[in-house]
Amino acid sequence: MSNVAPPTIEASDRPSTVIFSFLSRADSVPLSERRRGEGHILDEGGRPVDDPTAQPEANIFGRDPNTSFEQWAEYWRKVHGVRFTHAEDPEDNSLDHLLRYDQIHRMAAGPSSQFPQPYSPPLDENGQLFPTVVGHIPRHVRPRWDGVAYLTFDTVDSIAQVFGSPRVQKKILPEDMAMFRDIAPILARQHVRIPAQGVGAISLVRLHVRDKALDRAEFQKRWLTDHADVVLEHEETAWLVHRYVQLENAGGTSEGEPFYHPETSLIDGVTLMSFASMNDVEAYLQSPAWQVILQHEATFSDVTAAEYWTAVNFGIVNRVVGERVTLR
Repeated sequence: MSNVAPPTIEASDRPSTVIFSFLSRADSVPLSERRRGEGHILDEGGRPVDDPTAQPEANIFGRDPNTSFEQWAEYWRKVHGVRFTHAEDPEDNSLDHLLRYDQIHRMAAGPSSQFPQPYSPPLDENGQLFPTVVGHIPRHVRPRWDGVAYLTFDTVDSIAQVFGSPRVQKKILPEDMAMFRDIAPILARQHVRIPAQGVGAISLVRLHVRDKALDRAEFQKRWLTDHADVVLEHEETAWLVHRYVQLENAGGTSEGEPFYHPETSLIDGVTLMSFASMNDVEAYLQSPAWQVILQHEATFSDVTAAEYWTAVNFGIVNRVVGERVTLR
């Protein structure tokens, strides 16, 4: 269990600060398939593996391709999560600046933009099932990310209090180099549209990219106002969505700027929705309401660049009492 202090912060109606870090596991696929962060993927000596594909046995998190994904997910939740929140020094109050920490583990079996609903069986030219699956297995297209570390702070200054602490610098960040292939953080302002209703076990993560005719400010203005209203006006949203937040990207768009990353600098916003079950996500994404939402989104977004996937949510830290709708 975490030794972070119990909830002591009253919820606010102003935007909070979020670090939404997209993560890929330290696997051994070719570098042409997935980007690798500088210095990431380590061997037993703590040195970067020259070529993870040619030396899979050297990668401490990718030696056995049959179980490496399970090993990584288990370690992230059961070891890394509690290491991150373990304060060794009673005088170290750096974690007091962390309001919330969630691990969002992507689930391949859940809906995604790479394999959207409705699901249909492969059929022959007569509409019949093939007698064998051999030769008829759909090609697997993996999303760019395996999960997200979702950390909430009161202000931007609080980020440095947590990540600048000696404990994190010396014992947590080096661990990140071993277990993550890449880390792509987004600095965001969080706007709560539907406060949390109970525990949202399942998360829908949707990435938004603006239409090329718009700048980021104009896109975010329309997305945070008109589009949020379209999402909220539907009964399906009220029935099925247990939490709805919009994360407004406030990070850098050019190399050298704070929180710039080449993989996420083009993302202008992230929709994060919580559901009670995976079945509820599937129902929502097949509803007429979702089609209306997508149609409206297409009027100011580059829908070809949009991406979504579903995940299991693990709440590691939550020091906020309740949650309130963010004032506009």
